[in-house]
Amino acid sequence: MTSIKKVYTIVGFSVGIILLGIIAFTTWYTVDESEQAVIITFGKVEEDVSEPGLHFKWPWPVQSVQKLSKETFSLQFGYEEKDGEIKAYPKETKMITGDENIVLADMVVQWKITDPGKYLFNSDNPKEILTDATSASLRSIIGSSKIDDALTSGKVEIEANVQELLTSLMEKYDVGISILAVKLQDVDLPNDDVRKAFTNVTDARETMNTKINEANKYKNKRTKEAEGEKDAIISKALGDKAARIEAAKGDVALFNALYNEYKNAPEITKKRIILETIDEVMPNAKIYIMKDDGNTMKYFPITQMQKPETAPVAPQEGSGGNGQ
Repeated sequence: MTSIKKVYTIVGFSVGIILLGIIAFTTWYTVDESEQAVIITFGKVEEDVSEPGLHFKWPWPVQSVQKLSKETFSLQFGYEEKDGEIKAYPKETKMITGDENIVLADMVVQWKITDPGKYLFNSDNPKEILTDATSASLRSIIGSSKIDDALTSGKVEIEANVQELLTSLMEKYDVGISILAVKLQDVDLPNDDVRKAFTNVTDARETMNTKINEANKYKNKRTKEAEGEKDAIISKALGDKAARIEAAKGDVALFNALYNEYKNAPEITKKRIILETIDEVMPNAKIYIMKDDGNTMKYFPITQMQKPETAPVAPQEGSGGNGQ
């Protein structure tokens, strides 16, 4: 009996030590700066812990701790890069565009765990769900896009649409994953013949655009030149109009003045007009006025009197003879 009691005592002591050890080593835990943890009480998620440092909890098996990384993960869809080598999976990346062309599209998705409890217990394999959702999102957006957009300038818009759709799917599945970014790695045609044909079409389109741009440039140049010529013609016409109006006003003023002189002295005005007209029509002519008695009186126009040359002397009245 004594030996049995000793055995019970030793066993009890050993069990006590083991229990104390379990309590001692399972009532505390540490969280690194790159980690996040979730507390589980009898299989039920209690709280998420993301603050780094030393933390305490109830000993096992009452509570346990699951630690997950805070890092950003990369999902490589359609290819795998390992040890510097890239392995493609064309069956995953082959898809049809909205204008019924086949392309190969692969992409990378940046994601992270934002709800450890949901990540651990809302799904058996959240990574597989993310992969399937990525495939569905990319195929849906490519299927509503044209091949030109997928291969050229529309990639940015496709990426934005894929990220929006993928984010909504992951929120719907509620597995604790958040999408940070998506990036199309490569969008290509399935074989060399198709690539060559598409390149020829693209080159022809670029040539067409170049010709259209050159034609528009020439059109704009000629339009501006025509507008300048039009403005110049209009400006000249306006100038001619103003000049003619002023000339007409001057003629009217001259006529009015002449008419006033004519009313005061009609005969003198008539002779003056005749003499000025002759002088204007024949500026170099020498004009003589004959009197009834046969004598002559020479008429000197004002313009000739202004010339430096010596004017001829008119014969004296009554000397007789013909005009020289």
